[in-house]
Amino acid sequence: MSAPASASPSAAPAALPGSEEPVPFAALSAPPAPAPVARFPISKDYIAFLNASLASRSPQDILEWALVSLPGLVQTTAFGLTGLAILHMISNIRKSRNLSAHPVPLIFIDTLYHFQETLDLARTASSRYDAPLQVYTPQSHMTSSSFEAQHGKELWKSDPDVYDYLVKVEPGRRAALENHAQATITGRRRSQGAARAAIPIVELDETVSPPMIKLNVLADWDYSRVWAYIQENNVPYNALHDRGYKSVGDWHSTAPTVAGEGERDGRWKGQEKTECGLHKDYFKMRSTYLAAKKRKQAEAEIVLVDEPSSKKMVSDA
Repeated sequence: MSAPASASPSAAPAALPGSEEPVPFAALSAPPAPAPVARFPISKDYIAFLNASLASRSPQDILEWALVSLPGLVQTTAFGLTGLAILHMISNIRKSRNLSAHPVPLIFIDTLYHFQETLDLARTASSRYDAPLQVYTPQSHMTSSSFEAQHGKELWKSDPDVYDYLVKVEPGRRAALENHAQATITGRRRSQGAARAAIPIVELDETVSPPMIKLNVLADWDYSRVWAYIQENNVPYNALHDRGYKSVGDWHSTAPTVAGEGERDGRWKGQEKTECGLHKDYFKMRSTYLAAKKRKQAEAEIVLVDEPSSKKMVSDA
């Protein structure tokens, strides 16, 4: 599948002065955050209490609470509209408190297949809000060519679950562990439908160990309300939104939406898929990957066993 003509797959970045080698996007990543001094007490009853308490509060109030209450808080974003609105709100809180540094580690999962417009926006937003950007890529790979040399081309077609695990789930989990994350701010909203239709503001993710909190700050906002906030506050946004892309992911699985379609209908068109894996059961995703890895190793061993006999047959002919 080639990239849509109206958008650009991530291109090789320019080389540093005095070097002929291009600099991968992740090479400029900020370091992880230090370990927090305490762990947040997690129980289902307490999560229910928090949701009841925060239900009528504004997103800004929720963020104010989270910044002083949740140790190990991070923001993971692909710089969609919701993530950008939240980043702007956090920046305003920083200014109101006169904080010297951005108060939440900003994490970006570079799948190596983002649109160039997304990478450009990541740099712009990080600079605009003076928020050091941590970039996580698939394990041991910083370019798509390196990734494909090990896993083959178009893995998203041949084994989409393994692809999601390698380029999104594993880097996301690694980012959480290296940042000692206990809670992560997400850009999910109920109006996006499917598995997101009933998400609470404070969500307990027990598919990882130890359990983590997902803070869905704008859970009850719809697309038009987020878009209005972006416009009213002059928040930078992905140029693809002006070309009909309401939700932006990897270039090979993202298309513009048309009148009457939902905001995420441009993702994985023609498939039943609605999530990339970051918000699925981590242990199930990891188990699927390990099973596929074991199967691939077994197939490779069969080939190695068969090769000598094949050569013998040729020599005997």
